[in-house]
Amino acid sequence: MNVNQHTPMASPYGQPQPGYGQPGYAPLDGGYPAPYAPYNGPASAYQPGAQPQGYSPFTSFPSKAVAANPVSDLSSPLDLGPARGPPTSGPPPVSAPQPYNQYSQSQGDMQNGPPPMTQAPPRSAASQPYNQGAMNLSGAHPSYPQHYGPPPTMQQVTNQMTGMQITSGPPTPAGPGFAPTHSSQSPVSTAYSAAPPPSYTQAPPTSSALTQPPPVGATAASQQYYGGPQPPNQQPFNSALPPTSQQPFTSSAPPPPAQQTFPASSFSGPMPPPSQAPAPPVSRPQQSFPPAQLPFSSAPPPVSQPSFVSGPPSSAPGSFPPRAPPPSSQPGSFLPPGAPPTSAPSGQYPGPMPPQQQPPPSQPSPYHSPSQQQPPPSQPSPYHSGPPPPRAQMPPTPMAQSNHLPPGPLQQPPSQPAMQGGFPPQQNGAFGQVRGPQPGYAGPYPGQPNYGAPAPAPAAPPAQKRLDPDAIPSPQASDMPAVQKSRHRIDPDAIPSPIQVIEDDKAKCTEPFTTGVRGQAPPLVTTNFQAKDQGNASPRYIRCTAYNMPCTADMAKQSQVPLAAVIKPLATLPPDETPPYLVDHGEGGPIRCNRCKAYMCPYMQFIEGGRRFQCGFCSCVTEVPPHYFQHLDHTGKRMDCYDRPELSLGSYEFLATVDYCKNNKLPQPPAFIFLIDVSYNAVKSGMVSIVCQELKTLLDYLPRENPEVDSVVRVGFVTYNKVLHFYNVKSSLAQPQMLVVSDLSDMFVPLLDGFLVNVNESRLVIESLLDQIPEMFADTRETETVFGPVIQAGLEALKAADCAGKLFVFHTSLPITEAPGKLKNREDKKLIGTDKEKSLFQPQVSFYNTLAKECVAQGCCVDLFLFPNQYVDVATLGVVPVSTGGSVYKYTYFQAQSDQERFLKDLRRDIQKLVGFDAVMRVRTSTGIRATDFFGSFFMSNTTDVELAGLDCDKAITVEFKHDDKLSEETGALMQCAVLYTSCSGQRRLRIHNMAVNCCSQLADLYRNCETDTIINFLAKYAFRGILNNPTKAVRDTLVNQCAQILACYRKNCASPSSAGQLILPECMKLLPVYLNCVLKSDVLLPGADVSLDDRAYLRQLISCMDVAETQVFFYPRLLPLMKLDSGSLPVAVRDSEERLSKGGVYLLETGLHLFLWVGASVQQELLLNIFGTPSFSQIDSSMMSLPVLDNPISQRLREVIDSFRAQRSRYMKLMVVKQEDRAELIFRHFLVEDKSASGGASYVDFLCHMHKEIRQLLS
Repeated sequence: MNVNQHTPMASPYGQPQPGYGQPGYAPLDGGYPAPYAPYNGPASAYQPGAQPQGYSPFTSFPSKAVAANPVSDLSSPLDLGPARGPPTSGPPPVSAPQPYNQYSQSQGDMQNGPPPMTQAPPRSAASQPYNQGAMNLSGAHPSYPQHYGPPPTMQQVTNQMTGMQITSGPPTPAGPGFAPTHSSQSPVSTAYSAAPPPSYTQAPPTSSALTQPPPVGATAASQQYYGGPQPPNQQPFNSALPPTSQQPFTSSAPPPPAQQTFPASSFSGPMPPPSQAPAPPVSRPQQSFPPAQLPFSSAPPPVSQPSFVSGPPSSAPGSFPPRAPPPSSQPGSFLPPGAPPTSAPSGQYPGPMPPQQQPPPSQPSPYHSPSQQQPPPSQPSPYHSGPPPPRAQMPPTPMAQSNHLPPGPLQQPPSQPAMQGGFPPQQNGAFGQVRGPQPGYAGPYPGQPNYGAPAPAPAAPPAQKRLDPDAIPSPQASDMPAVQKSRHRIDPDAIPSPIQVIEDDKAKCTEPFTTGVRGQAPPLVTTNFQAKDQGNASPRYIRCTAYNMPCTADMAKQSQVPLAAVIKPLATLPPDETPPYLVDHGEGGPIRCNRCKAYMCPYMQFIEGGRRFQCGFCSCVTEVPPHYFQHLDHTGKRMDCYDRPELSLGSYEFLATVDYCKNNKLPQPPAFIFLIDVSYNAVKSGMVSIVCQELKTLLDYLPRENPEVDSVVRVGFVTYNKVLHFYNVKSSLAQPQMLVVSDLSDMFVPLLDGFLVNVNESRLVIESLLDQIPEMFADTRETETVFGPVIQAGLEALKAADCAGKLFVFHTSLPITEAPGKLKNREDKKLIGTDKEKSLFQPQVSFYNTLAKECVAQGCCVDLFLFPNQYVDVATLGVVPVSTGGSVYKYTYFQAQSDQERFLKDLRRDIQKLVGFDAVMRVRTSTGIRATDFFGSFFMSNTTDVELAGLDCDKAITVEFKHDDKLSEETGALMQCAVLYTSCSGQRRLRIHNMAVNCCSQLADLYRNCETDTIINFLAKYAFRGILNNPTKAVRDTLVNQCAQILACYRKNCASPSSAGQLILPECMKLLPVYLNCVLKSDVLLPGADVSLDDRAYLRQLISCMDVAETQVFFYPRLLPLMKLDSGSLPVAVRDSEERLSKGGVYLLETGLHLFLWVGASVQQELLLNIFGTPSFSQIDSSMMSLPVLDNPISQRLREVIDSFRAQRSRYMKLMVVKQEDRAELIFRHFLVEDKSASGGASYVDFLCHMHKEIRQLLS
């Protein structure tokens, strides 16, 4: 095939993918009477209407062959080029606009679908060839003849093989053999040029793929670490985080020979390696390739890589399956397609190959399973989302299902089978079609020895051949050098890119999202959109894992897709959206179904002229009360439909009657009680004085619904160490009075009148108290504290006042004093990783579980602010806050100077935010499904009612549904979440959220309408609860297995037939592997040596009540390049990998809990002056807590960006300045989740390979 042609890919990422986008719906029009004009008639909304369309880290996954091209992502950003280029020198890929331009087509970045033709070409050329080679790995390849352009001469090939630099420069796009990779084109080339140094990196230009690969690998590499030597190609990841799992390299050791060659130069710079190691970059393949051309035929591999990409680039990069070097001439250089690279361990290469080569073999191995190894080529295809690169034989990889790209230009490209160009679109969506074998390709290259491969498979049937990974033997792990093993053969730019998906979704969302169409998937949480309620709850309140529910339990079980909803009942809406209307039905209360008690909603059908209504949930018919009667119009709707929120909207509130109140009496206004630890540590750290000083101001900001009216919340104060001090702050007193309770075994409140007071009435007394507390305990020597009796005291005070409320507890140490709830230090690092580890996440005494139950019964919510200097057993202390709907805030090694701002911002928000008390939530569903499991911060005394002493605007509850009968495609599935709560003004209310989703009898429809971010939210909460009763390794294995089953079911039942070597991902789930890997690598499931048990318990509790937007940024942080800040939109984020960082760049990384400002060592002086006020990198103070306020546009804009990020999150994110090569960079790198983690977590590329292997095992 023509190398130069670009391979067809799946549709460009940017293009809407089938199944991914949601159709735009015009708001349903109906005139509504003025009062509710906002609702856009829900009526229509309900129509079924259209819906839019360890495990130990896998360190080496040696066998995986992973196709280099994961289908879906196909075009990831191609940072490659630049990135690859020597990182040192230039801006990292990221910075390099062109290279990085993720979206730019040419890069081939991430197209999901076939990239536009234009784009494709660039990358394809190179990659294509590769592909070709790779393609056939499994069988005979068609003769190689495909032309990548002019085939390289034998000599060339050989040289390449040898690792010569043969083409020292990046392959020319024109050059036949190598089209530049898509991205490589420019980027690549740049990289390449750098590459020349490494000898072989470029060498195999011939196979253009190779060169291309470099981009891939290189990219990775270069970008990866600037600092370290580049590990072998793959290494790019700097071994430290080699993306792949290649453990071998992880080390910093020099890359294996193959690798090494370019390592030196390449790593010298931050990114240089990429370019340098272009070939290697390819990822292991490259590496392998020089040597390996070997099994991997490294050159080809690049090709395969591209496959992944699915976009044009794919071919080049992915092509991994190098299959044979493209040109046949290079005889020895590539292994014959047939022969799996495997065999070619190092020796195979004809001689020239550099040592590197050898490693390659192993490399491959890491990637694919042995057999897969070879497959890599084919695999590539697997990856793509779009058409696979043109690998020679490579089977088309079906794109993700939808990925399969529609025939797009790319994919369409020529249909000629083997030929160049694009592969014809695979039915599957795979990228290219399988190419026929290339003519002449009969077997391994003639000249080439078969490296260890089994004999070349006879030429496979030509056209159809896809490389079958299985066909290719993989090198034995032992044969390959470690480095190689580590190397990954896949181009990080060829696999699905989260950034591309996020940006594509933003581009697609141009109009408000109207909720009137049943089963319509909303925009992603990362997209800013306006929601218009037309009968279903806004996605800000409810997000589902699947908007097409399977009709039967068998179908749900077969797919393994979790059926769940993440509900955030009191979510804060943006200013341009209308909050839920409050409906008052008078003394009769809300209208409900007689049988199932569902509340009146748009799913109720009025019959008999409006005198009765049939319930949409249970089908029971109920009489309409006379006062609620209204005639029906000619369509059967009530005439007042659009005047009543409950008949036309998805979310609204009812004023509850006394029947809905505890003990049948209206509630008292809630109270806030502040309980402050005054032990030695608390006073010494400055916490006591900071809290007391701040409370004087904060008491003016207690929650209220009407800003014009004073808050009705009453307040009380307690201090404690090993005894409790209550304060009488009655307004008639001149000075506050202290009452001490030292008998902690039977806690009581020593005063009733004067403890809970109105702030305005007692302001002077309260301020006097707050001034005196720090002075009273300034010289304390008491180091011991209690904890259980403190909560009991607050609970007893609320009971005495007969009201609900919240306790704010400020605590510093493990409660070791003899008293109820006493704890001992049980932190034992030796238990980590054993079957007993789970006990460390369980409370060590049952006292707090019992206390939590009592608190919930009273409506007493607890918020805990911890200031520990050592182990405090968060797993036990957090039981009461978590069970009562409260929050835990943790400030380890609290220092007034550096942590005061974060603590005060958290405290202010926690006190001011809207909160409901004494809440009960129930989720009702239509016949056929029911809510079976709940995750979050709450207490349950039965199987249906979620009880929350407190429910604030940040808390989300995840609900899982199971089938108990069949569902019908006509009626769909309905759910109604009803929350009964007391508002902060003391009013009893019911908040109702309704959601209707479609039902489907075809698996393809299920996979077309899922939301990966919500699935990850569910899986993370499911796993984090699982570690209470199971070893963490078992929990990780369960997650991997479920994810593999989800993707294997799709592959088996929804994707068009294609080679097992291809990894095919559903369009809307193409990010499932990368996000799942982030969950598996999280500190909770795979802690590094420096992660404390308290930190893990804290994160486990915190994530249990996060909504989808919070888990999305927590597991896959947002990394923004700041080199070009303009006043308008934010710069496009880059992927979370070291190889994406440029030494000359400045990046802002946000996790939802932390903010890091990473500064490269060679940033221009002008930028440093604008941001830090100093022209020298060495003069930047990395301990600064906030950026200096400078009078220039860049400083102002950067501070605005940081403020806006903080405003979006529920917790204040402290800024940490990280200088390149600084010690703090280790903390920063922990959040570069696409790289291998220090704790052993796999890189994205390695995990994708592992996932592919798991899927293949399930399918076989």
